[in-house]
Amino acid sequence: MGGSAMVVGGGIGGLAAAIGLRRIGWEVTVVERARVLADAGAGISLHANGVRALDVLGVGEAVRAAARPQYTGGTRTPRGTRLARMDGAVLERELGTPIVGVRRAVLHRLLREALPAECLLIGVEVTSVDRSAPGRVRVPVRDGVLDADLVVAADGVHSRLRGQLLPGHPGPVYSGSTVLRAVTEHPVPLRTDFELTWGKGAEFGHIAFTDGRAEWHAVLNSPPGIRHADALAVMRRRFGGWHDPIPALLDATRPDAVLHHDIHELATPLPAYTEGRIALLGDAAHAAALAAALTTASTVEVTRGCTPTISADCPSRTVVSSCPRWWTGSV
Repeated sequence: MGGSAMVVGGGIGGLAAAIGLRRIGWEVTVVERARVLADAGAGISLHANGVRALDVLGVGEAVRAAARPQYTGGTRTPRGTRLARMDGAVLERELGTPIVGVRRAVLHRLLREALPAECLLIGVEVTSVDRSAPGRVRVPVRDGVLDADLVVAADGVHSRLRGQLLPGHPGPVYSGSTVLRAVTEHPVPLRTDFELTWGKGAEFGHIAFTDGRAEWHAVLNSPPGIRHADALAVMRRRFGGWHDPIPALLDATRPDAVLHHDIHELATPLPAYTEGRIALLGDAAHAAALAAALTTASTVEVTRGCTPTISADCPSRTVVSSCPRWWTGSV
């Protein structure tokens, strides 16, 4: 027996939470401050735990149909020397599903399509909650106040609701790394589906998609706030001497397609992920900068918040289940 829930944040974690709540009988409203859901982003690799979570939510089959299984790849040095090899067939045999690679925009769209349109409240910002009423949470929005039995704060690493609930927490800090990523404009011949290259102070990786295009990402040690007039040219200078297909991936990318974000983390853990009838989800709860977890740059967003388990009879006993990244390979 469910109640009414409001999910603050219409990203992948927030949409997944909304789908899960609806499946156990809750009435759900997703509030997203963006006025247009542009489905921005690059690519995501989903491991078995993420795929299984999507199966539970009823969207696993659709995601598999849109994704490319990742059977080959591993880890290399900048000169191409292999450090570890990934055998996707072994992972599939042992875990029941291979790693799959999918565009973030596609995953976001499939999750959004699993919800009735009337569940989505777009272009509305939530900056605070009112917990003064017994048994309810009141959420001020642009045109009034919305009431709910449960609020899920999926509003990201810079969560305003977390700041209100835990005013003594220091909040996110810069991790020391920045990430640039893009999807190629056209197909690129690739010998592997999913690969990482580790160099001094830098990581470069790619994920192959079903249409032959690929996502690439570069994680760099860098001071915060550094931006470049031509980020792609900077990537060519930094990685142009690394092994194939890295130069080809950069050459297949439009300069205006490169996304650049500094990576922040909650270095000080939260004392709890719930406060009464409010639950923190995803990066709002436990954003972490783990090098192995940044292989697709935005994978962290889906694997940290891919499915919540909500106690239907008592919202105050909400348990937020994270889906940690993991990497398996044989040297």
